[in-house]
Amino acid sequence: MLKLWNLVALLYLAIQAISPLCAEVPPGPKWLQTAVFYQVYPQSYFDSNGDGIGDLPGITAKLDYIQSIGCNAIWINPIYESPFGDAGYDVADFYKVAPRYGTNEDLKNLCAEAHKRGMHLCLDLVAGHTSIAHPWFQQSALAQPNRYSNWYIWTPAGESVPGSQPVPGQHNRADRYLPNFFPFQPALNYGFARPDPKEPWQLPTTDPACIAVREELKSVMKFWLDLGADGFRVDMAFSLIRNDPGNEAISALWRYYRSWLDKEYPEAVLISEWSDPAVAIPAGFHLDCMIQIGQPAYGLLLGPLSWPNGYSRDPHAFFERAGGGDIKGFVDNYLRNYTVTKSRGYISLPTANHDIPRPTCDRGEQEVRTIFAMLLTMPGVPFIYYGDEIGMEYVYPSPDKEGGTIGTLQRCGSRTPMQWSKERNAGFSTAPAEKLYLPIDPSPSRPDVATEEKDPASMLNFTRALLKLRRDHPALANTADFQPVYAETNRYPFVYLRTCATEQILVSVNPADRSCSVALNGFNEATQLLVQGAVLKGGRLEMEPVSFGIFTVHAKEVF
Repeated sequence: MLKLWNLVALLYLAIQAISPLCAEVPPGPKWLQTAVFYQVYPQSYFDSNGDGIGDLPGITAKLDYIQSIGCNAIWINPIYESPFGDAGYDVADFYKVAPRYGTNEDLKNLCAEAHKRGMHLCLDLVAGHTSIAHPWFQQSALAQPNRYSNWYIWTPAGESVPGSQPVPGQHNRADRYLPNFFPFQPALNYGFARPDPKEPWQLPTTDPACIAVREELKSVMKFWLDLGADGFRVDMAFSLIRNDPGNEAISALWRYYRSWLDKEYPEAVLISEWSDPAVAIPAGFHLDCMIQIGQPAYGLLLGPLSWPNGYSRDPHAFFERAGGGDIKGFVDNYLRNYTVTKSRGYISLPTANHDIPRPTCDRGEQEVRTIFAMLLTMPGVPFIYYGDEIGMEYVYPSPDKEGGTIGTLQRCGSRTPMQWSKERNAGFSTAPAEKLYLPIDPSPSRPDVATEEKDPASMLNFTRALLKLRRDHPALANTADFQPVYAETNRYPFVYLRTCATEQILVSVNPADRSCSVALNGFNEATQLLVQGAVLKGGRLEMEPVSFGIFTVHAKEVF
C-alpha cells in the first residue's frame, strides 16, 4: 500500500508540474480564497463597560489583535435580542442587537472598523427557530387566526406527535408546537417536502405561510447585510424543511437564497452548520464546517464530541499519544467530500467551537501543535476558535450557563472568558468576579495573550508562524490541491501533499508518543519550512514522538 501511495503522489506531482493553475477556484466572493476565520463568542471575548459580559465594542477594540494572528475574517455567535435560554440561539428579535452586547450602531461600527482593516465579518443566522418570547410566536400562539398563525408547526392537542410541546404561558390555542432543539425554541414553518395528506397540519413548502417565513428570512439577511455584515454562518442549516428525504427541498431552498445573494450581494458568503459538504455545498453554501455535527470520521481524528467527565477519550482517535488511531477513516471520508466539492466550495476543519471541547482537553501544548500543523495546512477555509491560538483549556467542571449542559456534554468548558493578561479577571473585565459571564479558568498556569506576545516560542506565535506560511506559500492556499501520501489504518505518521504549479509542500504529523519513520521514495531532499522533530532526507521521513514537519519538496529532486 505504501508503494501505491508513493506512486499516486509522484504521478500527482508530475501532473501538477505541467498544470497552469493550482486548482479550479470555487465560485463566490474572491475574499474567500484567502480567508482565515476567527470565531468570537461575544459574551466571553472582551468586556468594554465593566458589566461582566463581553460586548461588540470589546470586539472592535481587539480587531488589531485578531488581525495580528493572521485572521482576516470573523464569525460572531448570535448577538440578537434574546432571553438567553440557549446563549442567544433563542432569538426574540432578529432585527435588534441584544442590549448586553450594545446597539445596532455598535455592530455597524464594528463592521466598518473591520472593513478598514481589510477584514470581513459574518453573523450567526438562526434560521430554523426562534424563542417562545419572540412576538411572532406570541401571535402564532393566539387562538384567533392572524398573519403568524402558521409561521410555526402546530399539531393538534389530542394528537401524539413525537417531540411536540404544549403552549407555554396564558394562551388560548389548544394546539402543540414542534421545537427545533430545546423546548423553548419553536421551529419556524418552512413546510414539509412530503406532507402527509392525513395530517392537515403538515403544510407544503408552497403554502403562503411557509413562503412568508422564507421571505422573512431573506429580509433578516438583507437588514444585516445593508448594515455592513459580510455574510452568515447558518445554525442547523439542514433542519428547516421536514419530511425531506434526499435533502431535495432544503437544498432547493438554500439555492434560492444563494441565487438571490449572488445577484444582490455578490460579496456575501453563506457558511453552513451541516457537516456534510457533499450535500451542503451543492445546496448553495460557499463552505461547510465538517466538525459541527460530528461526522464519525472527524471523531476518528480528534475523538468524540461528548466527553462525559471532560476528559474521557476515544482510544482510537488519531491525535492521541497512545498512537492507536486510524487516520485512514478520516482521510477516506474527507476525500469523498473533497473530490466532489473542491471546484464548488470549501470544506472547513475548525480548531474547535462553542459546542465542543477545545483541542487542549487532556493534551499538552506540543500535542496541540501537531493538530494545528494539520488543520492550518489543509485545503479549505481555516477557522480558529477564540483562545485556541494561545492554548486556552477546556475548563471542567464549569457552571451550567444559558443551556450550556446537554446531557453529559458540558459546553461551557469551552466558553470561558478570553485570557488577555495576568491582571484581574485575566484582563477580560473590570467587573467583580461573581458578575462575570462565566468564571475565569482558575489554573495558575493558564495562558494569556500578554505573556505569549513576549515569548517567540509561544503557542500564539506558533499559530502566527503557521498562518504566515499559509499566506506566503501558494501551495498552502485555500484552493491549492491536496493529495495523501501516507495514510494507513492504525499507522503513523499522516503525510500529505499540498500542490500548485509553482511549488509542492509536504506535511507530516505524528501525534503518537513514539517515533516512526516511513520511506517516501522519490522525495529525496526537501527544504524545512516549519518542523518539530521531523527530518526528511534521502527518501526517508523520520519523526520523533509528538512531531510534525512542513517541507518544500523540490520538483527536480522528485523526478
